[in-house]
Amino acid sequence: VTMYTQAMDIPSGDRDEPPAKTDEQYEAEFEAKLARGDFIEPKDWMPERYRKTLIRQISQHAHSEIVGMLPEGGWITRAPTLERKCILLAKVQDEAGHGMYLYSAAETLGVSRDELIEALHTGKAKYSSIFNYPTKTWADIGVVGWLVDGAAIMNQIPLTRCSYGPYARAMIRVCKEESFHQRQGYDLLLTLMKGSEDQRAMVQDAVNRWWWPSLMMFGPHDSESTNSGDSMKWGIKRISNDELRQKFVDATVPQAQLLGVTLPDPDLKFDDAKGHWTFGPIDWNEFWNVVNGKGQCNEERLSARIRAWEDGAWVRDAALVHAQRKRRRDCVAA
Repeated sequence: VTMYTQAMDIPSGDRDEPPAKTDEQYEAEFEAKLARGDFIEPKDWMPERYRKTLIRQISQHAHSEIVGMLPEGGWITRAPTLERKCILLAKVQDEAGHGMYLYSAAETLGVSRDELIEALHTGKAKYSSIFNYPTKTWADIGVVGWLVDGAAIMNQIPLTRCSYGPYARAMIRVCKEESFHQRQGYDLLLTLMKGSEDQRAMVQDAVNRWWWPSLMMFGPHDSESTNSGDSMKWGIKRISNDELRQKFVDATVPQAQLLGVTLPDPDLKFDDAKGHWTFGPIDWNEFWNVVNGKGQCNEERLSARIRAWEDGAWVRDAALVHAQRKRRRDCVAA
């Protein structure tokens, strides 16, 4: 089929070419698509700031999925049963797949995978600060599934309606799999809470350590976020940081009550007038310290990713050589 369609991409010198559009006309078309709720696709014209904002957000999301494998991966060999080991192995494998989907989505914006990885390794690109906390006990694995993946789902479901088509479509599968991740985490905790006093105390300790970092996952207050304005305007982001955080708290408090744990916030109470759970102040100094590389595991996480990348160089090199040889064989056969 391609031999008959190649000429379709070759301009004809005998045909009058339509006049080139101005930047103003392209931008008007772009804004009209957003207003209609249409997706922006890779070959569509887009403002450079829109493209760079997407690269920053999608690559950060991809890095988070890959780095997010590390806190849980260390527990695969220490899982208490074969069933739990298989569940955790499947979960970590899912996270790797999510990272690959998202790197591919970012590449449609004209950036290479190598550029994205280099930005992570040099510290230019960020990943979610939540993964710079240690998983000290088996209960942490359950709490990561319940709270961390629960917060991720709250963040990610609106992204299925993101204005950029490849990102929105990738998020459909990601959200389905994250829903499984949250359910398995909560199930793990329910099992522990039916166990011994020590096991219940272990769950409560994990909740105490992960609750506030989970609330920080939604980012700074809207008034202090440098990127939210453009992201909301362009439809990359549909719901603000503070709204998502409130939705998460409202959904999680009843789950904590059913589980039988206490959320570590003395100011947590239900406001009848507003119909929401109100919560205490977040320690934003801790958040920014972790974001800026001063968390408990920042160096460990980044070192592990760089080491894995370097150790895997021979695999990538071998795959490239194989692909080149296959192309030569295919050319000869043709």
